Formats: sequence, C-alpha cells, structure tokens
Amino acid sequence: MTPRQPQAPKARTRGVRVVEARRLLLKLPKVTAGRSYGMPSFLLNGRFLARFRDDDTVLVLQLATISERDVLMELDPHAFFFTEHYRNYPAVLVRLAEVARPLLIDVVTEAWRHVASLPPPRPRKKPRRSRNA
Repeated sequence: MTPRQPQAPKARTRGVRVVEARRLLLKLPKVTAGRSYGMPSFLLNGRFLARFRDDDTVLVLQLATISERDVLMELDPHAFFFTEHYRNYPAVLVRLAEVARPLLIDVVTEAWRHVASLPPPRPRKKPRRSRNA
C-alpha cells in the first residue's frame, strides 16, 4: 500500500464574500455608495443598482426585466431567487454563498449596463412647509 499524497486545496468554485461583491460594485464606472429607501445601497448616476440584505448574505440587484430574473433562477436556483416583495419588480436576490464568482460578475455587469442606459432620475420635490411653522 502506498502512502497517500496530500491533496492541494480545491479552488472555491461557489461563493463570493461581501467584501468582494462590494469591491466589484464600486469598481464599476460612476457607482457610488449611497442610500435608497433609507438603506445603504449602491447607486449609479443616482439610480438604485444594488444593496445587501439579510445580514449581508444576499445581494439585491436591479435587472432590466423580470424575464431576466426567471432565466437566472432557471440557470442557478440555489444562487438566484426572489421574495414576494420583489414579485412584480425587475430585481433578483443573489445568495452570495451560492453564486459562482464569474456568474456574479456577468450579472452585475449586465445590470450596470441596464441602469447606465436609463435617463437620470427626476429631482425630487422638496416638501412644502406649512405657513404655521
């Protein structure tokens, strides 16, 4: 019987750390850290692109269409999903521990292209002050 050779550690094929996802988003042109609906988010030209949720284990990502989300969920149902809140909204939720890094890069880049193609958001109206104040 021959002694067993130690095996090299296997390369991680699935899973992206939060710091990696954050770095990926912030490296994209014109993406900044900001707030959307009071939550820390990643904005592109003032528009929502992505945010973390569920103790930073899930990335919410803006998509062009709900059909894109359906394709992603068919492609990798362990990594991509949605909740009832996002049912009628073109966004996908990404389990960072389950997604393959190259796939996340492709999906985030495509989401960036979509949001970058949108017109700038309209300025929000400031609330009117009452005369009694």
